[in-house]
Amino acid sequence: MLSLIVFLPLAVALVVLALPSKVARWLWVGVSVVDMALVVALWINYTPGAYEVNVRWIPSVSSGYHLGVDGLSLPLVALTAFLFLACAVFSFRDNDRIRSYAALFLFMQTVSLGVFVSLDLVLFFVFFDLSIVGMYFIIAGWGHRDAAKAALKFFLYTFLGSLALLLGFIGLFLAGNTFDMVELTRLDPLAGKGFLSVAVLVALGVGFAIKTPTVPFHTWLPPAHTEAPAAGSAILAGVLLKMGTYGFVRIMMPMLPDTWREYAVVFVIAGVVSVLYGALVALAQQDFKRMIAYTSVNHMGYVLLALGAFSEIGVTGAVTQMVSHGLITGALFLLSGVLYQRGRTYEMDQYGGLAGTAPRFAGLMALAAFASLGLPGFSGFIAEFQIFTGSLGEAPVATALAFLGILITATLFLRAFQRVFLGAYKSPEGKIGDVTVVEGVAIVPLIAATVVIGIFPRFLLDVIEPASRTVVELVSR
Repeated sequence: MLSLIVFLPLAVALVVLALPSKVARWLWVGVSVVDMALVVALWINYTPGAYEVNVRWIPSVSSGYHLGVDGLSLPLVALTAFLFLACAVFSFRDNDRIRSYAALFLFMQTVSLGVFVSLDLVLFFVFFDLSIVGMYFIIAGWGHRDAAKAALKFFLYTFLGSLALLLGFIGLFLAGNTFDMVELTRLDPLAGKGFLSVAVLVALGVGFAIKTPTVPFHTWLPPAHTEAPAAGSAILAGVLLKMGTYGFVRIMMPMLPDTWREYAVVFVIAGVVSVLYGALVALAQQDFKRMIAYTSVNHMGYVLLALGAFSEIGVTGAVTQMVSHGLITGALFLLSGVLYQRGRTYEMDQYGGLAGTAPRFAGLMALAAFASLGLPGFSGFIAEFQIFTGSLGEAPVATALAFLGILITATLFLRAFQRVFLGAYKSPEGKIGDVTVVEGVAIVPLIAATVVIGIFPRFLLDVIEPASRTVVELVSR
């Protein structure tokens, strides 16, 4: 079943290229619905260890086609399928080379799912690297004015990170004589290896920090988001950034427990700096989409803070934050796409009073903004409450400083909403129309999911908590 979930979108992508545009867009939505249904079935029937595939692949280096899901990966698999379905629906009315666009997104869906279910480092690296290629073409081919430059910066920067990862993976192989992630976790091959373990930690840390992105490795993110199409930005923020934070909790923490404990303070500091820097720079932005991009740096900083503290409740909060951020920021970027389609600019000074002509648009934006700043009733509150509760005892000063990020985030979202939707009416393109049915069908479920998790989080936490407990036990061994 895992192989079907992962590779079904890729198989359909090859077919989409040969079909008429009208059929291609329907098939894109259809296969996204089927993949989402398969993931729901997987979730309903999930028990630890029930879904795993392990076939010999490259025996000379002990690398196999090893797939599996647990409480760390299953929520991110569900998030990935959900976001790609939302983007397929949102793009339903697009006419710009829709067959190539659909094929690229389906390809990206396969490689993104592949990252989260891989239990072999070589397989993980292949999917991880291919995600960079797919997103490069989405930004360069369907982005805005400076898309080519932004896409090139994104590719070179993140490809450098993948090379650092490759060095770290080779270091793990040399120590453990296998690329199997389950076996490496069991062996703890770098225990007591001194310089080698630190070198591998640095290599993996840089690679995943670039992907996350963590300050100071974040500079590729704002231009990539600003120039990417709305659906591309939703996937970039909602899915691809999670590959970095997932790598920390899936690979670095359980495979380098001693070294992680020794240098955990570095990740705590990096997390706090990302929280405060991301929020402050977002506050200074005039471009609505660029502002959202910097809030991603802020929110991923909370994740790194919790992982650095490595308490059970903090790790649970970190994984919950990955899911929450994907839903909320995915909705925000799709809403920014609605704004751009109407006014052809993201500059907030060009708008005002849009709530009068587009009340549904204003309502959805308000809900997404409140969700992003972590108000009770939304998934962000559940995630951040656990992060702060789990981190306060281990890193009280850093956690106290991180609290300021919430205040700054509240200020920037409320100010942006007031400028764009309240006051006297202003628009660069005349009257701004409201959210269409297609746009609503894409965006409303994302916001609804944040409310469901915010009010009824148990179904998600029951999956995440046992896996978080296992990670903390492995780090503490």
